[in-house]
This record gives sequence, C-alpha cells and structure tokens, in this order.
Amino acid sequence: MPADRPHTGPRFRLPVEWLGILPFLIFAVLFLILPTMKIVIGAFQTADGSFTLQNLIDLNNASIRSAYWTSIKLSFVTALLGCAIGFAMAAAVVFGGLPKGARNPLITFSGVASNFAGVPLAFAFIATLGPVGLVTVWLRTEFGINLRAMGFNLLSFWGLVITYLFFQIPLMILIIIPALDGLKREWREAAAVLGATGAQYWRMVALPILFPSLLGTFALLFANAFGAVATAFALTGPQLNIVPIKLFAQIRGDVLGNPNLGYALAFGMIVITALANFLYIWLRVRSERWLK
Repeated sequence: MPADRPHTGPRFRLPVEWLGILPFLIFAVLFLILPTMKIVIGAFQTADGSFTLQNLIDLNNASIRSAYWTSIKLSFVTALLGCAIGFAMAAAVVFGGLPKGARNPLITFSGVASNFAGVPLAFAFIATLGPVGLVTVWLRTEFGINLRAMGFNLLSFWGLVITYLFFQIPLMILIIIPALDGLKREWREAAAVLGATGAQYWRMVALPILFPSLLGTFALLFANAFGAVATAFALTGPQLNIVPIKLFAQIRGDVLGNPNLGYALAFGMIVITALANFLYIWLRVRSERWLK
C-alpha cells in the first residue's frame, strides 16, 4: 500500500483571471487610495505630525469661504448649462429628424471632448477667444466687433464657464443618450391614444422618468467641474479665487505655503465631490429601474 501522504490542507491560490486587473489595482492603490489617505490624515495634523482641528477651523476665513463659494457657483452654472445644452443635443439626435449618420460622429466627438481638459484646452481657447485669438481678431477686423470693449474677457469667471462647457456638454451627451434610448415607444403611443399631446407626454411621462438621470448627471457634472484644476490654473492663473487654485498655492512647496491647510482644502473638496458622486450613483440606480 502506498505510504500515506501528510495532509497539508487546502492552499489558497489566486485565480489567474485576477492577474489581468492587477496593474489596475496597483495603479489605484498608488495614485488614488494612498494619496486620498494622505490628504485625509494630513488635514488633521500639524507640521510636526500631531493631531489638530486647527486646519479645518482655518477654512473659515474670508478668502477660503470666497474660494469655495466661487467654485460652487462655477460648478453649478457649468453643470446646469451643460445639462440643458447636452440634453437638447442628445434629444435632437435620438428623437429629432437628424440623419442617422449624425449620431456616431457626435458620440465619438463627445467621448474625445469630455476628456480634453487641462493645459491643451486652455491653450486652445486662448488661441481662439483670447485677447489676440483667431475669432477675436477676425470679428474685430471683419465686422468691427470688439469683444473686449463689449465686456467679454476669457480670463474671467464667465470665460472659465465657456471653457468648462467644452467638456461638460459632451459628458452630458454620453450619459443621457442611453437614458433617452431607454424610453419605450409604447409609452408614447399609450399617451397618444389617451389624447396627450407631445408636450404633455414629455411633461407627464418622459421627464418624470428621466428626472433621476437628469439630476444624477447634474451632480456628476458638478463634481467634474468642482475638481478641475489644470484648466482653471492654465487659463486664469491666480487671478480667479477658486478652491483648486488656492489648494495649488498651499501645497506647491514655497515658503508661504501651508501643506496641512492645503490638505484641509483638499479634504473639503473630497467631501463635496464624494457627496455629488454618491447622489449620482443613487439616482442612476433608481432611474435604471424604470429604463430596464
């Protein structure tokens, strides 16, 4: 009889399939989880590492309150305009009389434009609508329209709003088109049989169903604009008092910076964007129940 082999017990083996997402896990830990933990911990520490609440208390000064208010207002305006314009464009593609060939190019462009931000986007707008930009000079020389004299300044709050809309509108289009596709034709036909007009169908059937998706997308666009820093800094520099620019000034390492106050600023941004993203996910789940 063969000798009894010692029972070693079950061994834990990592499935080979998990190796495919291992680079993503490493990337997420190094560049998302660990930096976030560093920010959260640093917001409650002094320069020597001891615990304090002073950093959060210091957020209550006039300059930082103004920065948060400007950032919230900027995010709200761009999210609202992005939702309105993006919804109109998506509805025109899905329900309007546009050629079927217009849908794929719009979606492709939206996928590219929604991720086009930072220094390249700021440079593109400065070269187009800046003080000596292509469109600015063309309007002044050909039509005598002086945008600067009319009060338009790209390096301002409303200039930043126009720049942010370049990626806010495409993001809205990408998210809302699947929701519009989920509206069943039977619902419209049933409303028409009951005597409802097109406006009544949208007001009483379609928009109530789409409302969670619309509100959730608004929350996502709000978070997307609130956390944008590279575009704002490259376009306006320190002229505009918003949270990302003030955060950059605190953590860039000069002698006037306060890294721990910067961590507190970043912690506040994390809380606001986390709430907006949580609202988006919750509303998205609710909307998918209707659109299945």
